[in-house]
Amino acid sequence: MSLNIKKTIKGIVHEKAPGPSTSFSMFHVVYALELISKKSIGRSKLAKQLEVGEGVIRTIINHLKEAKLIITSRQGCKLSNKGLELWRSIEKVFPYRVEVKRTILNNSKYSFAFLVKNRGHKIKSGIVQRDAAIMGGARRSIAIVTKNNKLAIDSVSDDIKRDFPDASKKLLQNIFPENNDVIIVAGADSAIRAKRGAFAASWVLIN
Repeated sequence: MSLNIKKTIKGIVHEKAPGPSTSFSMFHVVYALELISKKSIGRSKLAKQLEVGEGVIRTIINHLKEAKLIITSRQGCKLSNKGLELWRSIEKVFPYRVEVKRTILNNSKYSFAFLVKNRGHKIKSGIVQRDAAIMGGARRSIAIVTKNNKLAIDSVSDDIKRDFPDASKKLLQNIFPENNDVIIVAGADSAIRAKRGAFAASWVLIN
């Protein structure tokens, strides 16, 4: 299913390849779907949340409509049945996506965490995820892997609950990992950059 998610989202971003390059990313598409899934939302509010201009939001909405993922009306945008199915598939892979408090392990002004289901075996040193997060706009990131009911960070700790009890408590306040899950935490100087970085680092795990 994850490959289908990636192919679908890529298709939405690049569906007009012969024309000018798109001014939005896969992050914007997924975040737009998340916002629309909560309730009908108007174009201006959507643009404000995504921190994009009117021209870009019109393009995003047009692409989502052409992909038959949303329905638009005077009340705003809402997910179609196809859009809801896609969003539910995304939520299965990334069930928790939350802003987290600043700790010794994620010492940035803003930090955002994604939980990625059953991808712990794909984490080696975490460098690939860190680089993706930085490319996505974050300043730094960490990859926490659940192994044998313990949370580990490569070259830092094989049990952060034991070694960093206060930090782990804050990080896990609204995230509930199981064995072989990954928690990506990205930090930045703005909330949207932190979220974009966490998304980018998580996205590479579903290749």
